[in-house]
Amino acid sequence: MALYVQKFGGTSVGSVERIKAVAEKVKGFRDAGHQVVVVVSAMSGETNRLIGLANDINDEPTPRELDMLVSTGEQVTISLLTMALHKLGVPATSYTGSQVGIMTDSAHTKARIQRIETEDMRQDLDDGQVAVVAGFQGVDEEGNITTLGRGGSDTTGVALAAALNADECQIYTDVDGVYTTDPRVCSQAQRLDTITVEEMLELASLGSKVLQIRAVEFAGKYNVPLRVLSSFQDGPGTLIVADSDKDEDSMEEPLISGIAFTANEAKLTLLNTPDVPGVASKILGPIADANIEIDMIVQNVAPAGDYTDFTFTVAKGDYKQTLKILEEQVLPALGEGEVKGDDKIAKVSLVGVGMRSHAGVASKMFRVLSEENINIRMVSTSEIKISVVVDEKQMELAVRALHQAFGLDKNDIESE
Repeated sequence: MALYVQKFGGTSVGSVERIKAVAEKVKGFRDAGHQVVVVVSAMSGETNRLIGLANDINDEPTPRELDMLVSTGEQVTISLLTMALHKLGVPATSYTGSQVGIMTDSAHTKARIQRIETEDMRQDLDDGQVAVVAGFQGVDEEGNITTLGRGGSDTTGVALAAALNADECQIYTDVDGVYTTDPRVCSQAQRLDTITVEEMLELASLGSKVLQIRAVEFAGKYNVPLRVLSSFQDGPGTLIVADSDKDEDSMEEPLISGIAFTANEAKLTLLNTPDVPGVASKILGPIADANIEIDMIVQNVAPAGDYTDFTFTVAKGDYKQTLKILEEQVLPALGEGEVKGDDKIAKVSLVGVGMRSHAGVASKMFRVLSEENINIRMVSTSEIKISVVVDEKQMELAVRALHQAFGLDKNDIESE
C-alpha cells in the first residue's frame, strides 16, 4: 500500500463530466489498496471570473478581501469532487486549506506555507477515507484566509506530500509529461521519462509552464518524488527526481534535457555611461525600488576612465515603466548617456545536467544559430544552462534548429 497525493488542475476539473472522471481515477487508486489525498484547483476560468467581479466593484480591492473571494473557487471543486466520490461508494471528506491546517504567513495573495497540521487528515486516511483538499489556500495565525499565488495548488500538493511523507506526488495536467520543448513549436519534441529537480527548476524559470517554480523548489527541498501526468490519457508521465536519485547504471547523462523559450522579454541599453565604480548601482537601484526584476545583464569592457554600454533585460510587461525610470531618474543622476530599448526580443535556453561534464555546448549552440543566420544579442550561462537573446521573429526557428542539432528530435531518439 502506498500513499499518493494527487493534484488536479483547473482544466482537469473544468466541468461536471471531468470531475466525475477524476473521481473514477481516484477510485481506481483506492480500490488498488492505496491511500489517496486529492488536491484540486478551482474549475478552469473560475478564479479569473471572481477577480473580474472584484474589479467591477473596486479596481483596487484589498488583498485580504481578494483572498477571501478567490479562495471560494476551490471550495466549490472539493465539494463537487467529494460528492462524486460518494456517488461511487468511496468514503471521502473535503477540507479547505484552513480545515486541513495549512498555516501560512500573512502575505495576502502570495502567502508562503509555514507548517501543515496533518493529524485529522492522517486519521481519515487510516480510516480508509480519501481526503479532498482545496489547493492554493491556507490560513494565517490570526485565522485570515490566505492564497499562495497563481498556480499555488501545485505547491499545496507538494507541501502535503512532504508533510505526509507520501510515496509520490502526482500532478495531473492537460499534458502527459515534461517535454524536451513545447510540442506546439517543435512537432518532434519528446516526453522525458525522468528529469532532475535542478533541470526542472531551470526550465520552469526560463519559460516552461508545466509546473509552478515554488512547487519544484518544495519537491527538491523535501525530496518529494514528483510526477507529471495527463488527466485525459493513461501513461507513465515524467518523474522529477533529485539529482542523486538518477539512475547510476546509465552510461552517460543526456547532454541537453530540454529547450525553454519565452518572448516575454524586453532589452534596454544605456549607451555611453561612465565606466566608474557605483554606476551599476545607480542604474539598477531605482529599478529595484520599483519592484521590477532584472534578468540578464551585460556590460561592455571599456578602457579605464572611458565610457561603456550597460544592457539588461526585464519582463515585457515592465518595459515601459523601466524605460521611464531610466529616462526620468537614472540619466539625470548619471549626468550623461542615452537609452535605447527593444521589446521585440526572445530568450532561448538550453538546459541539462550533462553540461557539467561536456565542453563545447556553447560553441555548438552559437554555430547552429549562425548557420540559420540568427544573430545573438546577449548570452547568459550557469552550470547547467545557456541562454541567448535573439529577435522575437526568429525564436521558433532557433528552437527547432537547436532541438535537432542536440539530438532531441523524435527521429534521432528512435534511431539510437
